[in-house]
Amino acid sequence: FLEREIMRSFESIAKLIKGRRINHPANYSQSDLSKELGYKNGQFISNVERGLCSIPLKMLTKVCEVLDISHEDMKEALMADYEKTLNSYLEGSKKEETVSEKTKKPFSSIESMESV
Repeated sequence: FLEREIMRSFESIAKLIKGRRINHPANYSQSDLSKELGYKNGQFISNVERGLCSIPLKMLTKVCEVLDISHEDMKEALMADYEKTLNSYLEGSKKEETVSEKTKKPFSSIESMESV
């Protein structure tokens, strides 16, 4: 059994957060928004907008409030990313199964007769 890296998708949440930050009346910088959300490190929003991570569940409500994002829009973005992640993972599993099927040694006709 091979372990493989799961490529998680954060594309939709990245697009949503960046779009709302840039068009927000407060004209937040990435660092300002990170600090507004309670992060000491101003890098947090940069990481989200580059698709390196998502918003932690405990922060969703605060992000929605600060950036005027409806809960429905936030949910749609998160679900789209989760669906991409699942599809990617399941496609990878399917490919691994196909490879393992091809590498199995077929029984010769004598071996199959002996087992009868």
